[in-house]
Amino acid sequence: MTVRYFAWVREKVGRAEERIEVPAGVATVADLVAWLKTQGAEYDAAFDTAGVVRVALDQTHVKPAHLLAGAKEVAFFPPVTGG
Repeated sequence: MTVRYFAWVREKVGRAEERIEVPAGVATVADLVAWLKTQGAEYDAAFDTAGVVRVALDQTHVKPAHLLAGAKEVAFFPPVTGG
């Protein structure tokens, strides 16, 4: 799976994207975030306020409980504001 990071999430993680093998037992977006947080201090910092970070699977916005099955890409980004 390709994981993409945008804006301050990218800055904290230190990369724009990476390829990962989703571990067994990681079934939902929330599971993936929990697993990523264990991969290093930079991930822990990026997802420290996980409820704020938005996610898209294959370019469709989803909730943390959404299943990862079949997804090829997950993107994490902060909320967008405008005026």
